[in-house]
Amino acid sequence: MGPGAAIKSASSNLTNFSGRATRSEFWWWYLLMFVTSIIVMGVVGAALGALASDGVNWAGLGVWLFLIGIIFQLLIIGVGCRRLHDRGLSGWFQLLLLFSGIGTIILLILWLLPGSHGDNTYGAVPAA
Repeated sequence: MGPGAAIKSASSNLTNFSGRATRSEFWWWYLLMFVTSIIVMGVVGAALGALASDGVNWAGLGVWLFLIGIIFQLLIIGVGCRRLHDRGLSGWFQLLLLFSGIGTIILLILWLLPGSHGDNTYGAVPAA
């Protein structure tokens, strides 16, 4: 699956925590969210800096920055859940991220491994 098809597939399932996602769908979507979040956070950070230099109270923009970060995390969690489903695992394995060192490494390995062959309890094999 190429980048365009992978991003289209992931974006059509933004709020879907069921089903399966291929490795390419997950990693292209993750890259898009990473780059987009850097750009958005950079723009908001620049706005915060400009407002702070003008003496404006910018605490409200900090709240918006936090909310934008939460939205990006939810978008990643959805496709991450479907990626784990492709391995035949529960999406709750993403709670390993709470254990920053070893949990992140384990989850990264699970995301990198190929999906299970054939149908599993989470659905049919996703189109490649």
